[in-house]
Amino acid sequence: METVNDISNTRQRILEAAGAVFAEHGFRAATVRKICKRAQVNLAAVNYHFGDKEQLYLTLLKQSFGRIIQKYPPDLGLQPGAAAGQQLYAFILSFLLRILDEEHAGWYGKLMKREMLEPTPALNIFIEEALRPLFNRLSGILKEFLGQNISEQELNLYKSSIVGQCIFYYCSRPVHSRLMPEQKYTRQDIERLAKHITEFSLAGLNKVK
Repeated sequence: METVNDISNTRQRILEAAGAVFAEHGFRAATVRKICKRAQVNLAAVNYHFGDKEQLYLTLLKQSFGRIIQKYPPDLGLQPGAAAGQQLYAFILSFLLRILDEEHAGWYGKLMKREMLEPTPALNIFIEEALRPLFNRLSGILKEFLGQNISEQELNLYKSSIVGQCIFYYCSRPVHSRLMPEQKYTRQDIERLAKHITEFSLAGLNKVK
């Protein structure tokens, strides 16, 4: 008979195996058989612990996001009352660290990239529970900087421009590594990128204030 620890360990092994399989093959091509084989568990274990492949995938997305957001929160520990420019830098730096962090097994960045290219039914739930709060935070920062009367249409354009700059460095890494091999992604390099994106964005935002 499985103990509580056994159940917890089995569940975690499945999640770790699923992270690798989903990141490598995508949701549709990944199979429960591949995941169970990698986790070294019985084929019925996924249904027993998660219900089905879709629920396993959603659980993985949430757990992966929870871990990386805990490691790199959007305020990075800023004191209350920090200037909007400081808040924007912290938001951008934390965003870059979350998608470029090599120690996170690559799951978060790879899974998010696949979700953008091949959306699954889990995406709607993940957006509402995980991503929308981040975008709402960015909205708050921009409203503090630009004023509360900014239109939602303008706000959405500015948010998309800022986030798009961050995502560019993740998606273009294979090209960058060839065109600009000097571009590395150490903590110092990522901080430099965050500083550049922040200054570039603030320069543009100052033009429309």
